[in-house]
Amino acid sequence: MLGEGPSSQCSYTYGDSGYWDARYLEEGLSSIDWYQRYSALRPFLREFLPLSSRVLMAGCGNALMSEDMVKDGYVDIVNIDISSVVIEIMRRKCAHIPQLEYMQMDVRDMSFFQDESFHCVIDKGTLDSLMCGTNAPLSAFQMLEEVSRILKPGGTYMLITYGDPSVRVPHLNKTGCKWKIMLYVIPRPGYQAGDGSSSSKSIMEPVPLTDKGLLPTDFILEDPDSHYIYICKKMNELLEDDRVVVDANIV
Repeated sequence: MLGEGPSSQCSYTYGDSGYWDARYLEEGLSSIDWYQRYSALRPFLREFLPLSSRVLMAGCGNALMSEDMVKDGYVDIVNIDISSVVIEIMRRKCAHIPQLEYMQMDVRDMSFFQDESFHCVIDKGTLDSLMCGTNAPLSAFQMLEEVSRILKPGGTYMLITYGDPSVRVPHLNKTGCKWKIMLYVIPRPGYQAGDGSSSSKSIMEPVPLTDKGLLPTDFILEDPDSHYIYICKKMNELLEDDRVVVDANIV
């Protein structure tokens, strides 16, 4: 089943390891994928992430995402989580999969990794969790600064979140990193339009943004509970006055 994930009704405990240790002890060997499963996200990964890439799964939990990526041909995925409980569970479960490595680590301090050591960082709900914790702005800044540091120039931060650009782009901008951002919107699993039909739009159609990196004022979400996928490419140079660069598809 899909996990509930953090939502706008946040609990301050979402940013604490103790909460997750207790939750994973209760869940045991159950696998929960927040927001979206790999099958829904696969088009984006195959479009933006070569199979040979070194990938960091930031806040892996007990999701099947990394295992499914290996089945699809990805060869080097490091999985980290703040919960030592879930890391031990996943180490035992995936001991037979050499392409996967599991490490207990806080995304706000990834000093174990050298600068520019990953081609891609995937975040499926982890930033959202920190935004539900105490000192949320500081936690978000620390995480995103670390993500920027460990990404190679031209590397990709793939953020899957419930947060629209008005509440996510400002945090990306604070890190001091210049990102080239493409935004996609994907309906929640199983969503059907009011007439009972599924969406006719292609999920691979990027959402046009304003020159400030925001949604157009006339943009209407087909599914009000959609998830946002930010494809953030780390650029080589930092602009002094404009740190976030939106893709050329601008309104």
